Amino acid sequence: MKRPDTFAVIVTAAGRGTRMGGTPKQWRDLAGRSVLARSIAAFSGFRRIVVVLHPDDMAQGVAELSGAVTLVAGGATRSDSVRAGLEVLEHSDITHVLIHDGARPLVSEAVISGVTDALQEGSIAAAPALPVSDALWRGEDGHVVAMQSREGLFRAQTPQGFRLDAILAAHRAFPEGAADDVELARRAGHEVAITPGSEDNLKLTYGPDFDRARRILGTDMDIRLGNGFDVHAFEDGDHVTLCGIRIDHDRALKGHSDADVGMHALTDAIYGALAEGDIGRHFPPSDPQWKGADSVIFLRHAAGLARERGFRIGNADVTLICEAPKIGPHAKEMQAKLAEITGTEPTRISVKATTSERLGFTGRGEGIAAIATATLIKE
Repeated sequence: MKRPDTFAVIVTAAGRGTRMGGTPKQWRDLAGRSVLARSIAAFSGFRRIVVVLHPDDMAQGVAELSGAVTLVAGGATRSDSVRAGLEVLEHSDITHVLIHDGARPLVSEAVISGVTDALQEGSIAAAPALPVSDALWRGEDGHVVAMQSREGLFRAQTPQGFRLDAILAAHRAFPEGAADDVELARRAGHEVAITPGSEDNLKLTYGPDFDRARRILGTDMDIRLGNGFDVHAFEDGDHVTLCGIRIDHDRALKGHSDADVGMHALTDAIYGALAEGDIGRHFPPSDPQWKGADSVIFLRHAAGLARERGFRIGNADVTLICEAPKIGPHAKEMQAKLAEITGTEPTRISVKATTSERLGFTGRGEGIAAIATATLIKE
């Protein structure tokens, strides 16, 4: 639906999402698109959309969102970030602004229309909310100590809409910030109209919220499993590189690249799950540019290809097969390195080792083998 040309949207996405850990929640995949991309798409009828990002995310924002929106670097607090977005709109032809949490990707047309209609009817401020329907308790030390009346209480949602000059003045008058923009508008003396919210307009805060969002979207889960196997022989040298970690050793591994047998196996496992062949298809050993290349390049490419197709790595398991060097003392560091490269939580990556009981070429100390399995999930 086309919106008034003088209405703009600010989508706040500068948080780190520390309660979930790992990748900030606004960049996580939700049924094939990032949470932030879904939040922005809900406002496609608006002529001007400003997205406020953490400074560390600006490069990613330019790569994924550039052209469709105006990107602004956020501040230390949510209020600082919103004010940065408002100031971009100052002195423009924009008269009203809707401020929306980037972590609310399921906001509906009806919720947005409720806010814009209230503003067009003359309200200085309007925001969606749901009446509190559950009984409310006060607790202390894990016990109920009192009851709390729910009469007149609402659960606040976004987008919260305002006349631009009014909310910008409120932010400047109260630089210490507030829980949300409605609180600032109230401090400035403005009445705020309550418009209908929606139970589906949830804010993704904890892991189970993603499960609920997927159920609301009604998407089918696509699970892929891939396996990888690689072998490299020993040659003269003083160290090996395994799963991205240098280990001192009396031999080196021979290969066209850096011969990181563990990382090669995992890379092939991801390519296999995507039906994309192996490393050799994407990085031919006949090409001299890959001579001595860091295998991080290969694994990062495979993980990036998975993300582009809407998959996340559910888990990965790498087994190194050798008599020496000892892998155990380095396994945690390898786990962390692979998680960093693939953008996956370390708890979803396993690195372990075994011997071949002195049988075969690994048992004779002629080289190292590795097998890996990767699970990719599209939800």
